[in-house]
Amino acid sequence: MPVLLGIDTGGTYTDAVLIGKKGEVIAESKALTTPHNLAEGIEEALKALPAEYLPQVRLVGLSTTLATNAIVEGKGAPVCLILIGYDRELIERYEFWGELVTSDVVFIRGGHTLEGKEKEPLDIESARQAILERRDKVGAFAISGYFGVRNPAHEIRVKELVRELTGLPSTCGHELTAQLDSIRRATTAALNARLIPILQELIQEVQKTLAHLGVQAPLMVVKGDGSLMRADMALERPVETVLSGPAASAVGAYYLSGLTKALAVDMGGTTTDIVLLEDGRPRLNSEGARIGRWRTMVRAVDVHTVGLGGDSWVRVNREGRILIGPRRVIPLSYLASLHPSVLPELQKQLSEKAIEGAGEFLLLRKRAPAGYATGTEREVLRALEAGPVSRIALKELLPGGFFVDQAIERLEAEHVIMRAGFTPTDALHVLDGFRPWSAEAAEAGAKLLARLAGISPELFCREVVEGVSNRAVEAIVAKLLDDEEGVSSWPDSLGSEALLRRALGEAQDSNLECTLTLKAPIVAIGAPVRAYMPQVARKLHTELIVPPHWSVANAVGAVVGSVVQVVEALIIPVDGGLVHRLHLGTEIIDFGDLEKAVAYAKEKGTALAREKAILAGASEVEVRVERRDHRPRVAAGWGMSVYLGTELRFIATGRPGVWRDSG
Repeated sequence: MPVLLGIDTGGTYTDAVLIGKKGEVIAESKALTTPHNLAEGIEEALKALPAEYLPQVRLVGLSTTLATNAIVEGKGAPVCLILIGYDRELIERYEFWGELVTSDVVFIRGGHTLEGKEKEPLDIESARQAILERRDKVGAFAISGYFGVRNPAHEIRVKELVRELTGLPSTCGHELTAQLDSIRRATTAALNARLIPILQELIQEVQKTLAHLGVQAPLMVVKGDGSLMRADMALERPVETVLSGPAASAVGAYYLSGLTKALAVDMGGTTTDIVLLEDGRPRLNSEGARIGRWRTMVRAVDVHTVGLGGDSWVRVNREGRILIGPRRVIPLSYLASLHPSVLPELQKQLSEKAIEGAGEFLLLRKRAPAGYATGTEREVLRALEAGPVSRIALKELLPGGFFVDQAIERLEAEHVIMRAGFTPTDALHVLDGFRPWSAEAAEAGAKLLARLAGISPELFCREVVEGVSNRAVEAIVAKLLDDEEGVSSWPDSLGSEALLRRALGEAQDSNLECTLTLKAPIVAIGAPVRAYMPQVARKLHTELIVPPHWSVANAVGAVVGSVVQVVEALIIPVDGGLVHRLHLGTEIIDFGDLEKAVAYAKEKGTALAREKAILAGASEVEVRVERRDHRPRVAAGWGMSVYLGTELRFIATGRPGVWRDSG
């Protein structure tokens, strides 16, 4: 029986599902994500699936946090950004340097005008010299021409030169967007170029893993808008895979629930992602995805992400207040199930006076390169070689407390060591019989922190669960207010925070009572949602849908989506409106009549969109055309308008052609 295989590499878990020809989930599995090599976690998840199905897989869909995390963490190949016709003085005056991703920026003469005419001839010799000087120093090139989306000729010529002289990968701004905004276009091109080598490494490793396990099927990758594209296309446009994980979750939520309008809430071990579903599709961010500090031109889901999940770090501050997240740690219950020395250390801490750092452990994640660490850092690493060590014991072992704390923070930031501590997952071990790992360790951790908070362990755990639910409510309200009112800082003000506390029942002595009502139902997916989301739905007075296979919905979404490719065209009036100039891909054509220009654009644009969708892996492609004429009124009441241009979008959609040979 031919089947589909969906894989999602989340921040904590890697999920895998097998889907039959009728669309039913026939098997699912989970494994811990391995950030140092994602393919290892993928292999463990696949090994947990029934082996007899793997040779029958016809298509593999992969969603991954790799591109998003690499951008946020500043990882990737060294890149040279070549700017054609850009004004260096203008960039310096408005302090745009920080938006250009790389410090290796080359300015060469050239570029075009708003109408697509050549502003200045391309300085091909300067481009040649810059490329030759860097061919052994960078991993990729990014190229962005001034008004390159109106005429990409200079970008294309420089890209050809990069290929001739170096053979290195390169990205042009016009390949990723048809929108104006020269700085954001350069940012997007540079990010894309920087990601090519690391996504190439992941895809090669995944393909090796699949082949090793007997899976001989095409691999597709989830884009940030929830659609699919072939892996070889993803290698050329890796920046389009940012927010791949939340997009797959939203698609999975729709597929499993059947609801066309809802709020999809995906709670994992590390984060909670919130996406609004409209007409069965995730709402997209019209301004392009924002990843970390970078504003891109990538079409992606409009997602609100908060550092809240089953593995969020729970601690108690000096005032006895319980803090949850946003950092993720390894649950004590899980750590103790792997390392028998953890439980005795927790019990030892219980017999002593409660101090800062109780219930925290550190352990190696990977070996640091030779010569990497400072003296104190090397001492920390040596102390962890035999297994996890409590933070209290480590500071007793190594003198120089402040410097030890600094060393721990740096090693954590570089992902060399990991921290373990009390989490909401541990609280569930204590409260409701969810006990896949060491309940004794969870109970010991709860007693340690409850002592710091001055309450009973059971009450402490209940307040942790309540706190997770309340933070989820806060995140949902923040998402909706930002969407509808542009209020991105809520609830930072004292007034809004006070109202929220009353709505959540946290100000019981108040004479003011508030109620929050969410009009759309919540589709909750992700492993821990049954523990927290019922309270969230009650507090928001809305319906809660926890669909079948809720814990692996993201992996379902990784393979059930469609292939979607978009082509954009622009027609603008020139020569006083006597000529209508069409910009479509690399074509620039003048027409004397607007409708003739539109008719030509529809014919060519439809064919181009269909071709792109087929190259991306689609079959039975349908193309939808959207037209928008810009005719603002000259003055109120005059009844006159001025024609400024026409935008055309060609949206090609089709399912991957995987069942065609199955009979």
